Amino acid sequence: MQHLPHAHDEAAERLFDHMPAPAEFTASADLFGLMSDGTRIRLFWLLCHCEACLLDLSAMMDMSSPALSHHLKLLRASGLIVSRREGREVRYRAAENRKAEALHRMIEEIAEIACPE
Repeated sequence: MQHLPHAHDEAAERLFDHMPAPAEFTASADLFGLMSDGTRIRLFWLLCHCEACLLDLSAMMDMSSPALSHHLKLLRASGLIVSRREGREVRYRAAENRKAEALHRMIEEIAEIACPE
């Protein structure tokens, strides 16, 4: 058990003893890095409220399909969104997991926006 050089507070000492290793914070840092792009935040928020194909998303986001595909690929690789094939189209929506739900709540709190009715 390590000790703080100036243990002024027992609570800080206990916290220090139980603090996870730096590597355990890597997943959070990676997620925040991914979401450091306003376009991806906006796209993710949109997919929290609808399921849509690439062409509809391109129109909603006012972006080219190739540019949007890049963002979708990153969000899907992170586990924040999922896709499903419907005939010839691929439809995208937010994943139903704790990480995606927490991020959705955080975006709405920070941006002071509410879910559409």
